[in-house]
Amino acid sequence: MGYMKMTFITETKRQLSRLLDAVRHGETVLIVHRGKPVARLVPVVTNNSGDTDGRLSRLESDGIIRRATASPSKKLLKQRPPPANWSIVQALLQDRNEEW
Repeated sequence: MGYMKMTFITETKRQLSRLLDAVRHGETVLIVHRGKPVARLVPVVTNNSGDTDGRLSRLESDGIIRRATASPSKKLLKQRPPPANWSIVQALLQDRNEEW
């Protein structure tokens, strides 16, 4: 997860428009009441992912996934996918053997 701004409820009430603008630009805002987190404002749609319902953003903020920072290698894109009846373990083993 990237940088997260923290704000108190009273500040949130006064500056909601500014905070929502920051969220629109990809920032996450943690709202705190008496020192305890009560809510988190996160973007619903990321700019370039097509994540219209925010699933990827939620998975990323929960630490379940990490989005790629670079394009996939051309070698990977040229490879044929494993047969449909293969398990993920068989596919990983084949990939590991090809690298060695």
